[in-house]
Amino acid sequence: MRNPLADKIVEIKPSGIRKFFDIVKEMKDAISLGVGEPDFDTPWHVRDEGIYSLERGKTHYTSNAGLEELRQEICHYMQRRNHISYDWKKEVLITVGGSEAIDIGLRAMINPGDEVLIPQPSYVSYEPCAILAGATPVIIDLKAENEFRLTAQELEDAITDKTKILILPFPNNPTGAIMERSDLEAIAEVIIKHDIYVMSDEIYSELTYKGEHVSIASLPGMRDRTILINGFSKAYAMTGWRLGYACGPANIIAQMTKIHQFAIMCAPTTSQCAAVEALKNGDEDIATMRTAYNQRRRFLMNAFREMGLECFEPYGAFYVFPCIREFGMTSDEFATRFLEQEKVAVVPGTAFGDSGEGYLRISYAYSLETLKTAMDRFQRFVTGLRAQKSE
Repeated sequence: MRNPLADKIVEIKPSGIRKFFDIVKEMKDAISLGVGEPDFDTPWHVRDEGIYSLERGKTHYTSNAGLEELRQEICHYMQRRNHISYDWKKEVLITVGGSEAIDIGLRAMINPGDEVLIPQPSYVSYEPCAILAGATPVIIDLKAENEFRLTAQELEDAITDKTKILILPFPNNPTGAIMERSDLEAIAEVIIKHDIYVMSDEIYSELTYKGEHVSIASLPGMRDRTILINGFSKAYAMTGWRLGYACGPANIIAQMTKIHQFAIMCAPTTSQCAAVEALKNGDEDIATMRTAYNQRRRFLMNAFREMGLECFEPYGAFYVFPCIREFGMTSDEFATRFLEQEKVAVVPGTAFGDSGEGYLRISYAYSLETLKTAMDRFQRFVTGLRAQKSE
């Protein structure tokens, strides 16, 4: 029989995150600090609206682009939060999670041979989605000394005459790094100079702990060359509802909608109805969750300081990215031994790109009680490693 599989798919490596959690499921009393999912339930008033939509018989397709009311509310949100105006009829598309928006956005914009710049460490889907779209991924290694921010010089050095899109993954998963206005202004100058486009993944925009989030699309000259990706999973604890959206220039959104139409039809109607309620009345829920995450963030940073472990301070998302190079192990080796000896699962930094070597991603989307237990085990583990090293 001929090979039934596409070479391009076979050559893509599976996510480096999953294997540790497959092990955890079979391990008694194990703690997982790896899943990027809020430990909060979706706020009750949002769930209630989803239930009410079912009771009213709202179980049919919406338009391909999504519910009119939801697209209108997204435009209100964008104006209120980011000071950007979008036309709900032409410049907003509702997708099945932010991940679908990333996928179809790249497919709508890429021609074979185009280069996509991907700062790493970053979300695991960017590089595979670029490859699937026919692009050549070009990796920009972010550096700890720059707090894992993308600098204008790093961007300038990576651009060629084939560059078409920069993926801008801030606030960042896995590092928790953010880009402030001055950082983005420097980046925008380079983007405009070289006439390239930006896919700005802002799924963690509501989870920042150092001033207000700034979208690059709000800067002069950037709105019409930016696809802004966002969604409801992180800010509203709606991961299982699978709902995201893209905002951008009408000509790009139209082509994204065409792909969405043929591949998906429309995002789940129940989820869209619930999302309207989240946008209208969810600000207090966000504030409550953000305060809790910030408390956990500060707890972990203090714990690392007390155990003498190097970790830059993250100001976004719900991850910390401690450095474990002092122990002379790869990130995968460290995470594997930690799981085997202390029954705590963390994610090797290399799951998010080769530049993540020497680091771990630890999520603080868990209760303080769980984090305290995990840090006690972490302290015991690193103390043992240092004792072995000094022998």
